[in-house]
Amino acid sequence: MAKHLRRWALMMTLVTSGIFLLSGRWTDPWLWLYALLWAGLSLRALLSIDENLAQERFHPPTAGADRLPLAAVRLFALAHLVGGALDIGRWHLTDTVPSVVRATALVGMVLGAALIFRAMRENYFFSSVVRIQTERGHRLIDTGPYAVVRHPGYAGMILAIPLSGLALGSWISFGFALMYAALILRRVVFEDDFLRHGLAGYEGYTERVRSRLIPAIW
Repeated sequence: MAKHLRRWALMMTLVTSGIFLLSGRWTDPWLWLYALLWAGLSLRALLSIDENLAQERFHPPTAGADRLPLAAVRLFALAHLVGGALDIGRWHLTDTVPSVVRATALVGMVLGAALIFRAMRENYFFSSVVRIQTERGHRLIDTGPYAVVRHPGYAGMILAIPLSGLALGSWISFGFALMYAALILRRVVFEDDFLRHGLAGYEGYTERVRSRLIPAIW
């Protein structure tokens, strides 16, 4: 776990310093609150999972069945941070998000992130790649938030990242984040079909829990 804590500290330092360097807004309370919220949430999530899950999450042994789209997901996640930081600090093209919207977005971002990390804690097989983890005894998880929707982690991502763009205060960032959300939505459909054909019991699970992301809607 010490290794993963060091990695967390390095990642948060790079992300936070990158945002402040790109924006040049070292004294902006919005950015400090944004950075502290993500740091606290991610640290709590990391401390709540065991070593095996941390290894699977951060260093899966294979690229999975959805490698290229995953690269695009990561690119848009990075773009929403870089574009947002540059927009609010240097470009000033679309940094007109009202304060009340930013404040509301921060709350929604935290709720979305909390859902992601809750799903991660519940699901021992929560991975960054789409694969059947045979060597880890991959089995169906249908408890906690998985008893309500089949992909609660993705639901949290689709909520948290676009709101992250608004919390940064940039409509450009929000636009990149919407592209991220669209790719995650596509991944939900792909992974659902992949698990139907590859994971024992998943077909029956889809009959019991009929909603992918939004209860009673889809």
